[in-house]
This record gives sequence, structure tokens and C-alpha cells, in this order.
Amino acid sequence: MSDLAQRQRRIGRIAAGVLMVFALIYGYFGLTIEYSFSSDPIGPRGFPAGLAASLLALGAWYWLTPGATEEWPAQEGRIAALAFLVVSTACVLAMDWIGFVPAMLVLMTAIARLFGASWTLALINGVSQSLLWWLLFGPLLGGTLPKGPLGF
Repeated sequence: MSDLAQRQRRIGRIAAGVLMVFALIYGYFGLTIEYSFSSDPIGPRGFPAGLAASLLALGAWYWLTPGATEEWPAQEGRIAALAFLVVSTACVLAMDWIGFVPAMLVLMTAIARLFGASWTLALINGVSQSLLWWLLFGPLLGGTLPKGPLGF
């Protein structure tokens, strides 16, 4: 087996291992959801448990038979991926304090910038998508979204 093929298999196994660890953690937290006896027959644990089992099975399958993979991204790609994770996590954690629309505005603008959009296009994207998602999940679907100090 060539050096490239071995490196690709190793990358595939790392991805499979991460997926399996995530599936186990997700499954654990999904199975600890408390609910009343009178809820539906499957209960709120059914979907997370089923999804975790599916992810674990697919991760194990990919571990055993990893296919061809892309090479690790260059330094710029790794920094962009890390920035995406940091901004996404920060926006989700801040959403209760700053509100859904401002958090989504920051998130969508940052993602557009990471993909190379100019500041003008990134802000247009951030404003339009934050309002679109608010409209969809708030008034149209009746969801409860964090309002924050600005009231939206």
C-alpha cells in the first residue's frame, strides 16, 4: 500500500473515531433526558438514541473500511475551520443574552467572511439570513426564540 493510501486511511480512521466518540456522548446525554410516564410511547429519548446508534454504526463501518479522503487542509483552512467552530459556539452560548437575531447576524456574517465575501456582502447576508431564520422559526412555525435585551 502506498504512503498516500496509508495516510488517507489514517485520516479516515481519525474521522471515524471522532464520529464514534461524538455518537457515544450524544447517546449518553440523549438517554439521560427525563420525561413523564404519560409522554408518547417512544418518549423524547427515542430519537437521540436512534441517531446515536446510527452514527456509531456508520462510524464503525467507516473505521473498518475507510475510503479515499482529502488531505488535511493547509494552515489557512485549519484556521478558518477553527474560527468557524469558535464563532458558532460563541453565538450559540450568547444567544440567550443577546437574542436570536443579533446572534444569527454575527454568525452568518462571520461565515460569509470565512468563505471570502466582502464586508458589504457579508453584512447583507447576515441581516437577510438572520431575519429569514427568525421569521421561519418564530412567527411562521411558532417557535420560542431568545429575545435578548433588544426584544428580538
